[in-house]
Amino acid sequence: MALVTTKEMFKKAFEGHYAIGAFNINNMEIIQGVVRAAKSQNSAVILQVSKSALKYANPLYLKGMVDAAVAETGIDIALHLDHGPDLETVKECIDAGFTSVMFDGSHYDYEENVAKTKEVVEYAHAHGVVVEAELGKLAGVEDDVKVDAANATYTDPDQAVDFVKRTGVDSLAIAIGTSHGAYKFKGEAKLDFDRLEKITEKLEAEGIHNFPIVLHGASSVDQASVETCNQYGGQINGAKGMPAEMLRKAASMAVCKINMDTDLRLAMTAAIRKSFAENPSAFDPRGYCGAARDYIQEIVTKKIQEALGSVDSMK
Repeated sequence: MALVTTKEMFKKAFEGHYAIGAFNINNMEIIQGVVRAAKSQNSAVILQVSKSALKYANPLYLKGMVDAAVAETGIDIALHLDHGPDLETVKECIDAGFTSVMFDGSHYDYEENVAKTKEVVEYAHAHGVVVEAELGKLAGVEDDVKVDAANATYTDPDQAVDFVKRTGVDSLAIAIGTSHGAYKFKGEAKLDFDRLEKITEKLEAEGIHNFPIVLHGASSVDQASVETCNQYGGQINGAKGMPAEMLRKAASMAVCKINMDTDLRLAMTAAIRKSFAENPSAFDPRGYCGAARDYIQEIVTKKIQEALGSVDSMK
């Protein structure tokens, strides 16, 4: 078994009306928790790495651990660069063996985003790697991505079609109401499903069939994790995420990849806080890190079943 690109994953997902989970990884326990959950559901999975994670863990270490995950589970796994800021970072990841990269040019003006994305596509495709890009700006904070609500913009459907045609990207992250971080909304959660449908319809009208759409900032912010964190000394008050039923509806449409990072961070923090509180004399990292790994596996299993619908996507 070897790492795969997302091409076949997304083809099956579009036709089967489900989405593949893309989970951010930083260390061994997160990787093991995610892939063991995917294995238990016979689901393909995307392991993705931010620029901050590259700096923290080193791409060679991450690639080595992901290779071990492929060997352990035998499931389809794509290794993806999340929010790549420039061609240099993209090249570093491709050279390290990543099978998918995302270039985030959403902070540039439109024409510059098109030009820079096209440059990334040309390099990646020449090396057999697929490319995701972003159009529109999501509010919130995640690693190096910081956009305040005033500067967040929804994706324009006509612009999305033009962007896909001119850049040759393999998938597109759009802004329809999700946001980065643990505090995604105040009051009622909303996603602009009409905008999602219109983007897909316009792509189809231009002969771009079954094109995979991506949702960033789509963690549900599991309330049990939040409560456990707060119960054992945390101060994560008022955190809210995207309801699973909304994500499932998006997955039943054209959304083939749903990104989740905050849910894993909360799960790991909750399990470690609880472990320290219940075992104050313990100092073996295998104890509290093992508890975090198990809880991440539980959370990811729930996401696959309830939000993604990708159970048995390996069939």
